[in-house]
Amino acid sequence: MRRGLVVGLLVSLVVATPSWATAVASGSFTKPVQLGFKAGDDWEPAIAADRFGHVYAMWTHYGSDPDCPSCASPHSELQVSADGGRTWSSPRAAWPTGARQDDPQIEVDPVDGRTLYASFMLGNKASMYVAKSTDFGQTWNSVLVESLQRGTDKDILAVRGQDVYLAYNAVQKIYASVSHDGGATWSMNHVVSNTNSKLGWSLPGGGGVDSQGNVYFAWEGYTQNGGAKGPVNIFVSRSTDGGATWTVSQVDVSQAPRSCTGCGWAYWGPGTALAVDGGDNVYLLYNANRVDGAADRMFFSRSSDHGVTWSAPADASLAPSGANNLFPAATAAGAGDVRVAWMDDRNGFDDGTGSGAARWNVYYRSSSDGGRTWSAEDQVSRYVAGYPYKFSTPKDGFLMPYGDYFELAVDSAGATQAIWGEGPSYAGPGNVWYARR
Repeated sequence: MRRGLVVGLLVSLVVATPSWATAVASGSFTKPVQLGFKAGDDWEPAIAADRFGHVYAMWTHYGSDPDCPSCASPHSELQVSADGGRTWSSPRAAWPTGARQDDPQIEVDPVDGRTLYASFMLGNKASMYVAKSTDFGQTWNSVLVESLQRGTDKDILAVRGQDVYLAYNAVQKIYASVSHDGGATWSMNHVVSNTNSKLGWSLPGGGGVDSQGNVYFAWEGYTQNGGAKGPVNIFVSRSTDGGATWTVSQVDVSQAPRSCTGCGWAYWGPGTALAVDGGDNVYLLYNANRVDGAADRMFFSRSSDHGVTWSAPADASLAPSGANNLFPAATAAGAGDVRVAWMDDRNGFDDGTGSGAARWNVYYRSSSDGGRTWSAEDQVSRYVAGYPYKFSTPKDGFLMPYGDYFELAVDSAGATQAIWGEGPSYAGPGNVWYARR
């Protein structure tokens, strides 16, 4: 999301199951490490891991960059670890340019375990670009993948082999740009429009491609487009013919989100994350409420028939009633291996007014049987001295999630890689944080 604009959703994305990672890693997460710039202002991170021990972190940086004085604010930053996240390179501008960049996404092709794809929005019209790297992120070849010449938002990237998909919205229509030759050439397909009142103003939240080439994108459809009002439909679009045609399944419906003073439009509204495992099971994690303005819960649903039908929503969080559960993240590895995370304010309910009582944290659970049973919760975020928005007492946590989404990935050793944003407020400045398990 472009901070300060009227669109904002709480999303996360990890797509295209890495076939080399099959075991659920055990143990607790490492102590969080701050990536990016100590002073910020780093927003909405993405993460990916390849088959050769590399972990890639990418985010939007606001303000100056000492290594790229000519770069616009904001622009995309890249930081790379060559040892599974134990040590990291210095951050650098991914695509140095004087035009603003927003919403970077990054994915590794699960077939070769090496080729990197990234997407981002360029310029004030937020033109959609996809970049490709075959040398572990050292150099990139980028291409414009749509010709709308109008404002777009919420690029979501899904990759498998030569098939590359980028979903996004433009006003009240949603599109997918498609390549079947590894990003060399692209076509643009209209996925669905607002002519269906159940969809409304829809923003994508997650995507993936299964081993048979079926592609899936999750969306949140605001049926009342004049504001962040309910009902908000949670749905998944699916294509079985390479993106030429799409079908839509409505999985759930939420009511209007709780308001958040000083935040972007629908910042605390429904968000979605989607993942596909090695057995072609499709998983959907999303937040929703049942009463206008009430706190959200975190729900999980699965499809074992390629997105045709979905299981009844199940509550994924152990937070007490009244806690606001937001910002879903999901990833998957071998058949039945699904891992999820979210943020909630159970340690200090956030009333949305900026009163300072908020205590947000990141929580994680995993399952080895497709989400039928779950591990205990693991708190990923922790107190680190030197950041005034973090608290150790009386209850730990941070003041505000920073950005609409965060992400999980599974690395070549089967470990979970996590990246998220924390800050003092919606406006920041905030930081990117990383941990692994």
